[in-house]
Amino acid sequence: MAAAITFFTRIPLWRMVDIPVESYAKIIVFWPLTGWITGGITAVSWLTFSMFLPQLPAIILALAVRIVLTGGFHEDGLSDFFDGFGGGKTKADILRIMKDSNVGSYALIGMILYYLLLISTLASIPKGMMVVVLFAADPFSKLLTTGMMNFLPYARTESESKSKTLYDKLGVGRLLVACVFGLLPLLLLSDRGMWFAALLPLCLVVLQFFYVRKRIGGYTGDICGATALLCELGFYMAVVYLTNL
Repeated sequence: MAAAITFFTRIPLWRMVDIPVESYAKIIVFWPLTGWITGGITAVSWLTFSMFLPQLPAIILALAVRIVLTGGFHEDGLSDFFDGFGGGKTKADILRIMKDSNVGSYALIGMILYYLLLISTLASIPKGMMVVVLFAADPFSKLLTTGMMNFLPYARTESESKSKTLYDKLGVGRLLVACVFGLLPLLLLSDRGMWFAALLPLCLVVLQFFYVRKRIGGYTGDICGATALLCELGFYMAVVYLTNL
């Protein structure tokens, strides 16, 4: 668990506990649980800012807090995903572009459109639901991405990986543990009809699975970060749709 928190956030647990290097290969089972931390802090941040600010700036500041908390880890993956799959035609091209630290036009335009859609969608969620929705969407989107990772091969070699880590596949027991971490926050949604919001991100992760398998034969860390954020956005969009029925 300490390795997962250290890897997926900027919380410096490595200064407090000794984390064996081999622990990082086993962290994806705890990725949904780290969503409790990032989603919870985002929700509390929004609640705090909304006490003295209108909805829109409170949302923007809460998202800024999460970016600081994670170091923009998944956002970096999403921008690389836009660049690689937008500009690359072959597997080699896509992998090369995603690893390039330069920001291309696909990344810039994609991230602008993503944040415009994310912020406008969050601003459309009723205030009374915001805290629970923010908290529930984060671990659930990470759970879906964990499932995708578990059933796809890694598209690079270990030496080519940005993190120099290949994650262990999850057996049935550890996959069930990840499911508990990812699904439990959904139970906080008092309106059970909102559970149907999980269907859109579920469809998105299935589409992403087949898309990346066809294009490059597997996943990368950038694809995982991108998938988590896109599934999270899909959850928010589904909530807005359901609340407006």
